[in-house]
Amino acid sequence: MAPDTLSLAGKTAIVTGSGRENGIGAAIATALGRNGANVAINFVSDASAARAANVAASIQALGVKVVVVQADVSTPEGAAKLVKETLEGFKTDKIDILINNAGAGSGQGKLLVDLTPEEVQSAFALNTFSTLYMAQAAAPHMPEGGRIVNIGTVVTRMHNMPGVAVYGASKAAQEYLTSALAAELGPSKGITVNTVAPGPTKTDAATWFPAGALQEEVGRKLAIGARLGKVAGAPQEIADAVLLVVSDAARWITGQYVAASGGITQ
Repeated sequence: MAPDTLSLAGKTAIVTGSGRENGIGAAIATALGRNGANVAINFVSDASAARAANVAASIQALGVKVVVVQADVSTPEGAAKLVKETLEGFKTDKIDILINNAGAGSGQGKLLVDLTPEEVQSAFALNTFSTLYMAQAAAPHMPEGGRIVNIGTVVTRMHNMPGVAVYGASKAAQEYLTSALAAELGPSKGITVNTVAPGPTKTDAATWFPAGALQEEVGRKLAIGARLGKVAGAPQEIADAVLLVVSDAARWITGQYVAASGGITQ
């Protein structure tokens, strides 16, 4: 009997929000490419185009195919564009892996009563709606054994975390979508759907939370739960957890919340 591997050779993958070199999305895309998958890199703003090209070049150097697609996946049109250009770019009719990584930290550092409507709408658009729109666009092209992974957050399992409430609420809604999509796409198409939830991670996003008393309080509460000797992990540590969940060995795991956080939960 051949040994088990995490090979994704011949698979087609989309990773939303993967256009920043030090981001979780880029690390996930790299892990998938390193294990043989052809990967679609996604970014939204013109300012990120050069960084997305750098991510793509580093993954192409691994010997796999890469396409780069500029699309705003918080809209149905943007999600459809990303799927369409991925299929065309790889000259394929299937998407094996969808990683819903795109997210927004709108409103971080503010209390709920101080949020603007725009901050609330931005948080839910990227953290919740994009997950649904991407599933709607990609699922018709996903074969049996397909994998959807939604990148969540441990904030949804931690109470009394000031300044991150709208982010947590929008990600909690995404978690419900994970459960519902698993129930719908499992019996009908044999697709697994799971949430991988990072704890604090050393990326550009870590600078979104403004300095001050709220940041100090959040840091204190996170430090209490650290079980591996550090509070913040590296993007690669999140990517490796995703790699496990999309592998064939995880075929019996669906509808689950998997915390990749060094044990930071309450």
